[in-house]
Amino acid sequence: MKLKKKLSTVYDPKRVEEKWYSEWIANKIFVPDYKNKESFTVMIPPPNVTGILHLGHVLNNTIQDVLVRKARMEGKNTLWLPGTDHASIATEAKVTKFLKDQKIDKKEIGREEFLKHCWDWTEKYGGIITDQLKRLGCSCDWSRERFTMDDKYYKSVIQTFVKLYNDGLIYQGKRMINWDPIGKTALSNEEVIYKEEKGFLWNIKYPIKNEKKYLIVATTRPETMLGDTGVAVNPNDKRYSKYIGKKVLLPIMNKEIPIFSDEYVDMEFGTGCVKVTPAHDMNDYAMANRNNLQIINIMHDDAKFNNNVPSDFQNKDRFEVRKMVLEILEKDGYLLKTEDYIHKVGHSERTNAVIEPRLSKQWFLKMDQLAQPALKAVKNKDVNFHPKRWEKIYNHWLENIQDWCISRQLWWGHRIPVWYKEDKIYCGTTAPDEDGWIQEEDVLDTWFSSWIWPMATLGWPNDSEDLKHFYPSQDLVTGPDIIFFWVARMIMSGLYFKNEIPFSNVYFTSIIRDDKGRKMSKSLGNSPDALELFDKYGVDAVRVSILMMAPQGLDIHFKEDRLEQGRNFMNKLWNCSRFIMMNVEDFEFLKIETINEDKLDQTDKWILSKLNIVIEDVEKSLKNYKMNDAIKLIYNFVWADFCDWYIEFSKSRIYGQSKEDKKVVLSISTYILKSILKLIHPFAPFISEEIWSYLNESNFLSKETYPEFQQQFKFEKEQKNIELFKSIITSIRNIKSDLGVSPKKELVIYFKGNDIKTQMIKDNEHHLFKIANVKEIKYGSNISKPEQSASSVINNLEFFIPLKGLINIDKEVKRLKSKLDDIEARLNNVQKKLNNENFINKAPKNIIDHEKDKYKAYYEDYQKILKNYKSLI
Repeated sequence: MKLKKKLSTVYDPKRVEEKWYSEWIANKIFVPDYKNKESFTVMIPPPNVTGILHLGHVLNNTIQDVLVRKARMEGKNTLWLPGTDHASIATEAKVTKFLKDQKIDKKEIGREEFLKHCWDWTEKYGGIITDQLKRLGCSCDWSRERFTMDDKYYKSVIQTFVKLYNDGLIYQGKRMINWDPIGKTALSNEEVIYKEEKGFLWNIKYPIKNEKKYLIVATTRPETMLGDTGVAVNPNDKRYSKYIGKKVLLPIMNKEIPIFSDEYVDMEFGTGCVKVTPAHDMNDYAMANRNNLQIINIMHDDAKFNNNVPSDFQNKDRFEVRKMVLEILEKDGYLLKTEDYIHKVGHSERTNAVIEPRLSKQWFLKMDQLAQPALKAVKNKDVNFHPKRWEKIYNHWLENIQDWCISRQLWWGHRIPVWYKEDKIYCGTTAPDEDGWIQEEDVLDTWFSSWIWPMATLGWPNDSEDLKHFYPSQDLVTGPDIIFFWVARMIMSGLYFKNEIPFSNVYFTSIIRDDKGRKMSKSLGNSPDALELFDKYGVDAVRVSILMMAPQGLDIHFKEDRLEQGRNFMNKLWNCSRFIMMNVEDFEFLKIETINEDKLDQTDKWILSKLNIVIEDVEKSLKNYKMNDAIKLIYNFVWADFCDWYIEFSKSRIYGQSKEDKKVVLSISTYILKSILKLIHPFAPFISEEIWSYLNESNFLSKETYPEFQQQFKFEKEQKNIELFKSIITSIRNIKSDLGVSPKKELVIYFKGNDIKTQMIKDNEHHLFKIANVKEIKYGSNISKPEQSASSVINNLEFFIPLKGLINIDKEVKRLKSKLDDIEARLNNVQKKLNNENFINKAPKNIIDHEKDKYKAYYEDYQKILKNYKSLI
């Protein structure tokens, strides 16, 4: 065939990436239609509107793109719907800081003016991550892009609240909640991250009234004693039963508080006496309610102490007050002892502030009624988790679910659609007509808008065409860290509002860590810039490499040099394509189906059969969401089977005398190349589309049909023959390498075996002459091993290579003997260590294992060299 143009000698990723993404968008490749065919929908987990692309995004969105591009090539009506999340806490914090740097106070300018600044911020930074996703090659339908604060979506969120309120599932109540003193807002339990920290356990004496004795309480938070209203002991603890009903004098505050009993108290923790601060601890609050204790709040919303404490402590931060309290306790003789103590401390998922339990009036959503159908959906396999182990964690959370605190003390977000007038309350999608109604100040938790993402993005609660065609979706790809925040809640909302699951499968991605096993973060400085990696290695190389690093369900230990594997693979694909195209100029291409089978070489049948196996195995891997396995199958087929073997087998035919055979081998090569491009396109879309365009193909590769198993290309006999033949060639190469035989030296080979096996060699010996540089082959069932010859046995087929004239045998014998002596000495040294009981009993396990590995490696080397040595003497 006459090619329109030639591939350049070097692959330029950036030029190709810019070219093809523009082409795909201009030709609406990513836009689905409403034709009567099977739909396939994926909803992007919306990144924060002001976020930037990190490696977690790269992995997550590459996996989604693989699924979407494959579905599109299967002819499905495919929609990948993109969008961004308004990220209440994060965005408000950034805008507040920005204004503060300009000496502007958020409260002074008021809500409306502040929201204008939030919109300006969103306009300025909101497009960055979407541009970066496009750079990654994400085949989203950008014409349907959504934002959780756009008008239509906003209305969906408000209608959701109103329906749940009218259904009796939303209520307002004063309860103990998680408080973020930096963000100055309530948080749900799922937004609290517990970190193990080194701290102290302080033992403090609480004097018993009218006695010379005292109770000792152990606490990690001595500053909260200023709000203590009781000391609790277990009713079964005989040590303290006589004190129940008496009072202690609270140090510093100099007031009496009761000693009471409660089953909650753990007799084994500390001294068995617990100070009770009801307004600042969730368990203490529960005990206070059971025992009618006074509840005293001692902190402002910024965690500074209020006027319910002595003036010396007022308006001081909680950690500063802790130091002051400890100094006073020590000076006055109340601090008995201080112990090192490791415990888990709750932090805000967004601001990293240490959480302060706080009694507050908030809005809550009842979860029990919503949780039960969601539990059944996963247990009944209506929704499937990959990996499956996440089901257990999901079930445990839903079986122990608590009501969801959905209100946040912020301005940026969906304002709660509730209005107050004197003692009246009104909830609706619009404000009441009468004057005098005041709207609730709080906004909804960001996750309250995200939990309806699969429906609201398609127009729900309106019965839109998109909703009819694309809901429910098939696959959700997300991180396991938001299984509670988002995944479980989307299942609940889908079942509650539409009586349908929102998706059929959830794939939980790997967590990317650095090579030391630490989670990547800006603060650690171990999170590389994704765009810099794209520039350095090319997008396809990064996509392929990161998938190869990510076995299903296991964390990735990222090291930048591992991206070279992907880059080398892209270059290999480019170069093998160039080789084929250079040889198909002015050549009449044969359709693979029209070639008579007797015209095919055994290697042709072998590569067609291998392609068939790869197509089948890739399909199985993708169906089971094993992206890592799928890309490795393609990699091994392209690199080893096609490039290293088939193309090498083919060269003698391409450059040979038979034009007919050349036509066959180039037709097969081109067919295999096209199949490879189709197979790899979902993983490496840019380079595959570029090479495809050089093959005189008019259609976009993105719209081609994904390869399917072809029964007529199943050649089991030839496949086994060539695999055996490859093993023989590999063995010959190893012998030459091990014995220092120059690659240029021609060999004579004796094959000893039955007629069936030697016939296979005879059928393919033309490849052996070329690839292994063999000048003569002798066959026979009774051949004896020639003197000074190397030998090998492959699948009961023995062969010999006479070495006389190929190497200086005396010199080689001396070299091998010296090497044997050296390795023997090393083996003996390691053996002595391993026989030494003192070493085995005292050395760390990893050191012992290292010595055992050394012994094994030395032993294997020794046996290999010994075999070569014996063949020469």
